[in-house]
Amino acid sequence: MKLEEVMAQARERLRGICRVCRVCDGRACVGEVPGMGGVGTGASFQNNVRALASYKLNLRVLHRHGEPDTGLSLFGTRLETPVLVAAVAGAAINLGGSLTEEELVLAMVGGARAAGSLALTGDGPDPALFEAGLAAARQFPGTVIPVVKPRAVEEILERFAQARAAGALAAAVDVDAAALVNMTRAGQPVGPLSPAAVQRLVEGSELPVILKGIMTPDEAVLAAEAGVAGIVVSNHGGRALDHTPGTAEVLGVIARRLRGLSPRPVILVDGGFRRGEDVLKGLALGADAVMVGRPAVRGAVGGGAEGVRLVLDELTRGLRTAMILTGCPDLASVGPEVLFRREEAT
Repeated sequence: MKLEEVMAQARERLRGICRVCRVCDGRACVGEVPGMGGVGTGASFQNNVRALASYKLNLRVLHRHGEPDTGLSLFGTRLETPVLVAAVAGAAINLGGSLTEEELVLAMVGGARAAGSLALTGDGPDPALFEAGLAAARQFPGTVIPVVKPRAVEEILERFAQARAAGALAAAVDVDAAALVNMTRAGQPVGPLSPAAVQRLVEGSELPVILKGIMTPDEAVLAAEAGVAGIVVSNHGGRALDHTPGTAEVLGVIARRLRGLSPRPVILVDGGFRRGEDVLKGLALGADAVMVGRPAVRGAVGGGAEGVRLVLDELTRGLRTAMILTGCPDLASVGPEVLFRREEAT
């Protein structure tokens, strides 16, 4: 199976829910929530893509680094690529039933594992969504990071305990889901978490705790002070609050603010990563790894776990080529100097 065939099948099976656009920038799916689009005007989704495109790379080829190493260690696990699979849940409502929830999650997790990576899994008003992630964690222990909605602390900790029992590597809370109407309508209210609540989660969990949805330096510091093991710089794929900046716009300043902390939380980022060059930009801005959601969904719908693997492998190949052409032998060597700055070129 080729990646082009996977995308063609995804386009057919998604039947307009996702057009599988040649350039996935959020323009064709404005306001399509549920679905795959960005909320409201679609500005947040589109800003993610534009922010990455605004950065340019320095071409450097006078070196001897022929075959770069894309491997890294996250939460004590060795990975072959810094490209992770983001949590996507709600196949019935967001993907038009093109896959069952179980099929979606197993494809995402199985494909990530085959590519030497990790996958995050989701949560929602239907208990089956979170259970699908737990089932995948049991089948692929050490590969899954379940994400819990920002419920009451006691409820989050109960789900964290279930995740640990299932063999999860870590556990996360997507705090950027603090205003989801569908959760409240289902009698499962969500809301913001105070720093004290986050500290309670850290102290009450036997898994490393990650906060997803950090978009400002001050909240990154609050998360670090509460003891989290990682943060995800994310605006929920442009599906939470309209008119937020792109994640690449805030990633650099967040990474700089956390520099020097010991221990420093792992920094992950999502939002608009479509090519290997985008991955390199995210790493150069300070992320330890990047996450992809929509590309992985298209791989899952079009080709199951094999489709997801092909998507991740293509991104990793693109990253490897970009590392060669910017003089980076390994991920530890990727830094701000990879990015072009006009003032330095004059």
